[in-house]
Amino acid sequence: MKEFINDLPKLAEEKKKETKKYFQRLKKRTPKNLDLTVHQLHEEQFDKTDCLACANCCKTTSPIFTEKDIKRISKFLRIKEIQFIETYLRRDEDDFMVLKEAPCTFLEPDNTCYIYDVRPKACSEYPHTNRKKFIQLTNLTLNNTEICPAVYHIVENLKTKLPLT
Repeated sequence: MKEFINDLPKLAEEKKKETKKYFQRLKKRTPKNLDLTVHQLHEEQFDKTDCLACANCCKTTSPIFTEKDIKRISKFLRIKEIQFIETYLRRDEDDFMVLKEAPCTFLEPDNTCYIYDVRPKACSEYPHTNRKKFIQLTNLTLNNTEICPAVYHIVENLKTKLPLT
């Protein structure tokens, strides 16, 4: 798994043009069963994926923190919201609140999450391959193929399951 994670950015980059083209064609002729197919592929992939063996998302990226996330996590940590923001967060170039640094401050050495029960919504929904209206998330999914091995496999399997000719 570790070797695959190390190779993932390169593998995803090699497939990026092809995947981008596939997603563009998918947007032009979206199959009615797209969400169902992606959700099935998601379930199949996550039946054999151990996120705790990877945690690459927590090691390399930051989720977006909403106001609700900040309130919930601050309460859990028993600190004021302003203190949480000043200690852990910054505004990114898109004006979103994100972590100041990667890996995630709350990632434990065993790849568990210290704030798992109150984690940001973006973390609980990651990698977003089981959400409705997948077609609206293709840009995000394309980016996530470089981070999450499961997403990489879901996308590659989707190309096989729903070939666009």
